[in-house]
Amino acid sequence: MMFTRGWRTATAATAALLSTTALAQTWSSCNPLSSTSCPADTALGMTINVDFTQGEVNSFVASGGKPTYGKDGVSFTVAGRGEAPQLTSVFYIMFGRVEVTMKAAPGAGIVSSLVLLSDTLDEIDMEWLGSDDTEVQTNYFSKGQTTSYNRGQFNPAPNNQAEFITYTMDWTSERIIWYVGGTVVRTLTLDDAAGQYPQTPMQVKFGAWAGGDPSNPPGTVEWARGPTDYSRGPFSMLVRSAVVTDYSTGKKYTYGDSSGTWQSIRSEGGKINGNVGNAGAIAVTASAPAATNSLSPTIPPGGIIGGGSETSGGGGAPSRTVGPIPDGWVMTSEGKIVPIGSSTTPPNQSSSFLPPSSSPSPGSGGGDDTTLTTSTTTPAAGTGVSTPNGVPTGAPAANSAVAVARPGFVLTALFAGAYLLF
Repeated sequence: MMFTRGWRTATAATAALLSTTALAQTWSSCNPLSSTSCPADTALGMTINVDFTQGEVNSFVASGGKPTYGKDGVSFTVAGRGEAPQLTSVFYIMFGRVEVTMKAAPGAGIVSSLVLLSDTLDEIDMEWLGSDDTEVQTNYFSKGQTTSYNRGQFNPAPNNQAEFITYTMDWTSERIIWYVGGTVVRTLTLDDAAGQYPQTPMQVKFGAWAGGDPSNPPGTVEWARGPTDYSRGPFSMLVRSAVVTDYSTGKKYTYGDSSGTWQSIRSEGGKINGNVGNAGAIAVTASAPAATNSLSPTIPPGGIIGGGSETSGGGGAPSRTVGPIPDGWVMTSEGKIVPIGSSTTPPNQSSSFLPPSSSPSPGSGGGDDTTLTTSTTTPAAGTGVSTPNGVPTGAPAANSAVAVARPGFVLTALFAGAYLLF
């Protein structure tokens, strides 16, 4: 993800410098490749079509700042140092398609990001640099492997700051295709990846951050074409809608072993690749010319850097939203987690979700409200593990992420300091 036009002639010394940065930003709260006690991943198992012009939904959790909602969708605004507003899905997809209709943020050093990221640090990205409205950067990683930088490309995305454009990543066990509008800009096959193919359940995250902040490593600032001059801001990325399709089915995904292969993934109540018939169901109008001389970018993984606590504006240790959708609750096609019908029966307390509050939430207006609380985990203090911000773990425990659900109405998600996995 972090690359600069200068990488085409970058020296080995520069690559070594940025590989150090990469290692500091590679982090997982519980990596199934090294632990057998990681919680299961909540499966999407379906298709959702989220219209952010209608407000927020509780299947995406905010962190790193406060995304704002309006008639054009959800805005991710960077106005000052440490701000990295983003949304991360509480669900995972096991192969699938993500389509986001958006405008990228302008501004030197400002980065707009769309990232798929797994617990094993498999990753697929699209990123836009605010200093160039003609391109999008595409990239992928497997198991956090950052010893070589030979995967990224610059691909055409003209007028990406002024127009709403639909960007798509279509991911199967055999290939990944990146689209800009109806144009195929890049295709990666399993064989092309040479053993570095992403193939474990992924969360969806998108937002904006300042790669050009002066506090970032010099290589990061250079890649983002910074430094960022905040006096010229604020700088906003705008997302109108997101359509997410899971190519597998079921309630949750678990790892059968520590191999990190897709064949080791298990689905509870469904089937891996059970919905793969929907793969490639996209209207293609053109194919972009093959990218030339555009590999080996110096790109550390990790997606959006700088986002910690929603309330602190960054710097906190991330955590991982856990638990399946509780019994008696369902995901709607609009991406809302709601009680079945008009029931306010508490979710099954044996699930990884905390039980709903028995009283209305403050400011909810009373009535027939139910509070759905998602538990989160944070790393223990003193573990010595680096966060994606390069900050040692040991921050105070995060508050729970709370969503107030009023059956029959749009859900409002209220998140108090929830940290997310990068």
